[in-house]
Amino acid sequence: MVPLGAYLLLSAVLFTLGAFGALARKSAVAILIGLELMFNAALLNAVAFWRYLHPQGFEGTVFAIVILAVAAAEVAVGLALFIAVYRRFGTADADDIALLRG
Repeated sequence: MVPLGAYLLLSAVLFTLGAFGALARKSAVAILIGLELMFNAALLNAVAFWRYLHPQGFEGTVFAIVILAVAAAEVAVGLALFIAVYRRFGTADADDIALLRG
């Protein structure tokens, strides 16, 4: 059995990569990918704790499926917003969109 610390370390690495990707990128799609990595890191953390604290139940699996559904809905809404912004301003660059706001 894999120790809990290994899952937590992997989750921390995924969250850090996602945060860096969300903060350092200029493309709106790359920012969404970074946010999705952060959601998946939190999901991995929740499932790892569930597995070690309540190994006999299925509540953690149901919780993970709900989180995945919410994350997928978030990506769908985010992509729809970025498509609308691209159609309006002609760019999906986050810096250019911020400059066009004022």
